[in-house]
Amino acid sequence: MAGKIEFRELLEALTRHRVRMVVIGGVAMVLHGSSHLTRDLDIAYGRNDENLKALVEALAPYSPRLRGAPEDLPFRWDARTLKAGLNFTLATSVGDVDVLGDAPGAPPFEEMLAHALDVDLGAMKVPIASLDDLIRMKRAAGRPKDRLHIMELEALKRLLAEG
Repeated sequence: MAGKIEFRELLEALTRHRVRMVVIGGVAMVLHGSSHLTRDLDIAYGRNDENLKALVEALAPYSPRLRGAPEDLPFRWDARTLKAGLNFTLATSVGDVDVLGDAPGAPPFEEMLAHALDVDLGAMKVPIASLDDLIRMKRAAGRPKDRLHIMELEALKRLLAEG
């Protein structure tokens, strides 16, 4: 992995290739206003053949490989691999990326995409998971840090409701 993750570069590549995705996890929390720090980009992605090809093409220039796997473990980043699998934790030349075909606690992809908020990041708009969907995913994960994140996300939700 690179010394720091290049969120913008990865998001630009995914957007440029028209990957049907929803940003989830820590980056989505930050884009909702959280002070959470994160070291990877997490995305949920649509599983149709055209989107698998777009996802492969978007990340291929960054030499994705399985994070934590032995260097000599054979891994081919292609649509066939994506179709055969579901969730992948990847290390790339510009940072770690988790691509999830089934994010635990999340609704089905099309429903999550319908709930998503499009965030304008200047040259691109990026769909991020709704606060409700993020809270569901954090509940499903159930780790101590997720319980803290739930409290923060619920506070953000209350602040937004108060206007």
